[in-house]
Order: sequence, then structure tokens, then C-alpha cells
Amino acid sequence: MFLSGRGSVISGKLRRMSIKAALIDLSGTLHVEDDPTPNAVEALARLRDSGVSVRFVTNTTKDSKGTLHERLCRIGFHLDRSEIYSSLSAAVTFVQSGKLNPYYLLSEDARQDFPPEDPNRCPDSVVVGLAPKAFNYEQMNKAFNVLLQNKEHKLVAIHQGKYYKRSDGLALGPGCFVKGLEYATGCTAKLIGKPNPYFFKGALDGQDPSFCVMIGDDANDDIGGAMAMGLQGILVKTGKYLPDVALSPPPTALVENFAEAVDWILKKNQV
Repeated sequence: MFLSGRGSVISGKLRRMSIKAALIDLSGTLHVEDDPTPNAVEALARLRDSGVSVRFVTNTTKDSKGTLHERLCRIGFHLDRSEIYSSLSAAVTFVQSGKLNPYYLLSEDARQDFPPEDPNRCPDSVVVGLAPKAFNYEQMNKAFNVLLQNKEHKLVAIHQGKYYKRSDGLALGPGCFVKGLEYATGCTAKLIGKPNPYFFKGALDGQDPSFCVMIGDDANDDIGGAMAMGLQGILVKTGKYLPDVALSPPPTALVENFAEAVDWILKKNQV
């Protein structure tokens, strides 16, 4: 559910706004590890004060929702835990609705968000997120065999990002491990996170996409996925942004950082 920055906004003003809600990526856009991007804390406050509703959307699969919320609050952002919609959230719903008993390739922290494994049932699927400590031969081989033993080959990719931004530079994402399991088993992964429409429909929570904007650092997962759903897309040059990556479709706007994205939205709503 989207939350307004001031609790209530004059309905006449809302009707005049061309952008009424913003989906905001986290890692690489709002912050990089424990550092906010330039002026991001103040910019988020300005966006809320303008009456634009916000929701934080992320493909982050290494951290649980609780850990994400604690980190964002600790580094200065003001938000409610319910405003965070992650690919983990969508994956938990998928596992529960399908009554799956997965073998998990997840970090210990992310694993907290999921239902416990049923020891009385054999694993019937594999769920993959960003789990550096789990991407070793033994655990990958266990995942491989679980998929071979299930005719439906239920491989669930929370996302399949190629890389992500850390404080020491770019780091390998889970995408190559998902592709490796697909190659070895002949199955096709069910993609849950961005850029899948399944993720954006859940994040929009009934909002009209033509009045929404996505702010992110990933040209494909953030911007391409959102624009395919009818949102506008603002690509920021922080995080994993690389200037030599072809942008197709081109973003609605290309800006230096999140603070400039907020400036763009506020100017758009004044027209």
C-alpha cells in the first residue's frame, strides 16, 4: 500500500499532479551499502512533502525486509517497513500460494522471510537469490539434483541480475548461477523480481501506472521493466549505471542521482 508523505493531501492538488506515485529502487539509487547517495535523505523528504506517494522497490535478495528497514533508518531515511516491497516479498507469496517446499540458495538473513522447510516432504523446487556463501559446488549440485528429481523443474529465480554495486565496486549477481542451473537441467526459471510484470503489478498495488514513475540505476530491470508496464522511468547515474550500456527503450529522463530525479518530478508536477 502506498503511503502519502503528509498523511493527507488536498484532493484538488492530487488531481492536477501528473506524477502521483514513485517506485524507488534502493541499492545503488537511494544508497550504496551504508552511504546515502548525494542529498538523498533530504530529497526523499521533499518528495514526500510534495504529496507524491512513495514505495521502495528492490531486487535485493541478500537482506530480509527487517534488515533493509533497519539499515535505511540507521543511515538517515524516514520510512515505514510496510513501504518496502522487495522481490523477496513477491517470492514468499509465490512459494506460499504454490504450497512449495523449496531447497533454498539464499543468505541466512533473507531466509528468515520464507516459510520453514517441511522435513516430512522432499524438496520440490529451488529458490535462488543473492547468496555468495551458498554458490559453491556442493550446494549448487544439491539444487541441480532437486530439479532433476522433479518433473516440473520448479526453479524460482527471485531475480537474475548480472551484477550489483558494493562499496568496493561491481560484484557478481545471481543471474549466472540461475542460468547455470537452467543449462544443466533444461528447465526454465520462473522470474519473480524486476523486470517481471509479476513484480511491478504487486508493487503498484492498484495504482494507475500512467501516473507513476520508477527511479532506478538499472536500465533493464528498473527502467525497461517499469516502462513496459506503462510507468515513466528515471535512470540515475549512481550504483550499477554504466555509460556504455545501450538503453532500449531510452528512459524518460537520465539524471545524475536520486536528488536530481526528485527535482525532475517536482518540476513535472508544476507544469
